[in-house]
Amino acid sequence: MRILYVSHLHPPKNKPLKNLGGMQNVSVQMIKALSRREDIEIESLILHSSWRFIGIKTTFFLITLLWRIPLAIRKFNPDVVLFSSMVTACILPIMVKKPKIPVVTINHGQDVTLPVAIYQWYLKFVFRNLNGVISVSSATRQASIESGMDPDRGIALPNGYDEQDSEKLPDKKEAIEVLEREILNGYSGEKILLTVGRQVKRKGHQWFIEEVVPKIQSDFVYLIVGSGPEYKNIEQACKLSPMSDRIFMTGKLSKKMLRVCYAASDLFIMPNIPVAGDMEGFGIVLLEANRAGLPAVASDLEGIKDVIKQGINGYRVPHENADRFSEQIDQILSGDIQELSDSARDYVVKTFNWDAVVEKYVVYLRSMYD
Repeated sequence: MRILYVSHLHPPKNKPLKNLGGMQNVSVQMIKALSRREDIEIESLILHSSWRFIGIKTTFFLITLLWRIPLAIRKFNPDVVLFSSMVTACILPIMVKKPKIPVVTINHGQDVTLPVAIYQWYLKFVFRNLNGVISVSSATRQASIESGMDPDRGIALPNGYDEQDSEKLPDKKEAIEVLEREILNGYSGEKILLTVGRQVKRKGHQWFIEEVVPKIQSDFVYLIVGSGPEYKNIEQACKLSPMSDRIFMTGKLSKKMLRVCYAASDLFIMPNIPVAGDMEGFGIVLLEANRAGLPAVASDLEGIKDVIKQGINGYRVPHENADRFSEQIDQILSGDIQELSDSARDYVVKTFNWDAVVEKYVVYLRSMYD
């Protein structure tokens, strides 16, 4: 199969380990997994860029696709065109010379739910020009249907995790020593709860600190990694918390230090809350945590539902239910956490490795023209 892949989500070529967000990481790893297959040939039209001026760069990139896509189709003769997101697929309705081969897009969540009236109006025309839609979760597929997608044109397939792309984690004991020295100000012996991610409202950081943390009975410290528009609000919630001495905000960390956090921690926390116009399309960070042997306690919400299998790689609890969250955390920390840790690691490696996920992508893409 010959695939013409179109994406605005790749990092700069000269900075392969920087400027990598979740959707960028997914796109890069998926292309690598597809390229490993002998039955796939790929030609790519890709914008390599950091986040600096990304809106302007993307606009110009999309304009160039008006002639670059038809030219690439004539030269490469692909079987299918695959867009990396609804953003790149948005070029379809205004193309004078539309592709005569099947056109498919992947969508991730907010590229469908963005609460801008004209964008939502325009999405209906985008969906009409697509032969197929791969949504990264059942929740994202449902959001696509609500935004105008024909249900028969869409399928839910997960993101993946590339084990071949993963750097080895440090030894847990050594990681704990580094964490105690560099971040935890000498705290030792407690279980470590970890949250990693962009600090936006839907992630539920502030709610968790205010409502759940005071109810946890186990000895613990809570480590919050990341930055974002909600940073100041989360920081204020930490200061006002009766458990403030056990909550540590790190801001952004280097990849090396992030691996230390994953290796040293015991339980991953993802306390998302519903936010109108926003959603957790999948939750790639859950795969990263599981790969490190961290089971998760997360909200039973949106794309998270497709990632966590109850009792295997963690537990989903009702969102904004502080009692259930704290009870589940205490239950795991007081039980055989090592067994759940091993189970989480095995599950993500077997279920979400990119080679297995890409096989499902290939089957679906072939169904577009067979």
